[in-house]
This record gives sequence, structure tokens and C-alpha cells, in this order.
Amino acid sequence: MTELPVRSRLVATALAEAGVEGLVRELPDSARTAPEAAAALGVEVGAIANSLIFWADDEPLLVLTSGRHRVDTAALADRIGRSVIARATPDQVRAATGQAIGGVAPVGHPARVETIVDVALADYPQVWAAGGTPHTIFPTTFEELVRITGGRALVVGD
Repeated sequence: MTELPVRSRLVATALAEAGVEGLVRELPDSARTAPEAAAALGVEVGAIANSLIFWADDEPLLVLTSGRHRVDTAALADRIGRSVIARATPDQVRAATGQAIGGVAPVGHPARVETIVDVALADYPQVWAAGGTPHTIFPTTFEELVRITGGRALVVGD
């Protein structure tokens, strides 16, 4: 087995420190999108926890959403008391997480990022999240994502 990329090792360490049993693993093909990850794993696209970074009133916001739908940013802004939520630029994503778009993990960031976890992920007994690169993933659960991120469970989809 080959060694994980540096970013994925940081994620694996954060997961281990949080008591997560699922291991980060590297896929032979990209899992940059939810459909790619679902196809590679043989699971429903809804069981993929997309890690999306937004900018909410000048602060990063991580939204872990089910791959089966999109984030309704206007409704989410109302729910969390923000005036505007907009997609982060690639530079903002890397600054907030240390990771590139398509591989953003729920943990392993330079500093804690406010996190919202999509309640739709609770529909699946196991979900898969990015492991710090577009080629790495790890298994988890909705409850575990809420716990390890200190996130809030909310409806985020349209």
C-alpha cells in the first residue's frame, strides 16, 4: 500500500484524534464530484458528503451536504442568521482548509471552520467524505460528522 498524500495524512491524524475508526483511503480515480465518488464506491450519490466552502458575511462556512442535492444558500443564510452566503473562490477554499476544491475534508484544517451538516445525510447508515485530496475518501456517519466537526445539523438542500 502506498503512503497517503500529505493533506490526507493530516486528515487521518485529525480523524484518529477524534476517535474515528474509518480509515482514509486512496482511490485510483478522481472522486472530485459526488457522482465520481459514488461510482468509484458503488454507493448512492446521496451517501456522498460533499464538503463545500462558502463565504458567509466575510467568514468561511463549511457545508457538508448530501450529494443528492444542492445547497439553497438564500434559505441557509436565513436559517443561520447571515446576510449573504456565496461560493468561496479556490484561493479562499485553500486558505480556510489547506485543501483544494474537490478534496476538502470535514477536518484537518489549519483552524476550525464553522460547519453545517445536511440532515439528509442521516438517511444513510454510512456516508463517505473527502480525505483531503480529490483521490482520498473515508467512511463515516451523519452523527459522527456532526460530532467531529462540532457542526450544526440543518436542512441545506433545495
